[in-house]
Amino acid sequence: MSEHVWSTNDLLRQLRDGALNEVLQSETSLPPFSDYIAQICFVRGEPREYVIRRAGIERSYGYQLFNGTRKPSRDKAIQLAFGFGLDLKQTQNLLKVSQQSPLNPRIKRDAAVLYGIIHGLNLDEIQEILKSFGMTTLGE
Repeated sequence: MSEHVWSTNDLLRQLRDGALNEVLQSETSLPPFSDYIAQICFVRGEPREYVIRRAGIERSYGYQLFNGTRKPSRDKAIQLAFGFGLDLKQTQNLLKVSQQSPLNPRIKRDAAVLYGIIHGLNLDEIQEILKSFGMTTLGE
């Protein structure tokens, strides 16, 4: 028996129709962040340690994220996106699963980060761009 996962539009339509009970009982939850990032590692065949290092995250903190004992800040989730080398869609999904707001090009710092993701820059390169524009670097 497969469980139906409702789209956002389906859920909004149900709420407009007054079906609050059905929406609250439907399967709308996101996977735990730790499971999600572990799955990315598995699919890509990358060791956690490698991703944590490329993300510029302190080793023990990174393992706490992977073990589910810590929840990531928005910056840490973005750093992990760089550690994984995720594209824009994958990064926005990672932020969604981490229950953080998506990157928004109308916010200057986010625009700089988006530029880095779109152009395949690594974390060090995006940190330099942020510094050069006088913006807070990721993880500060």
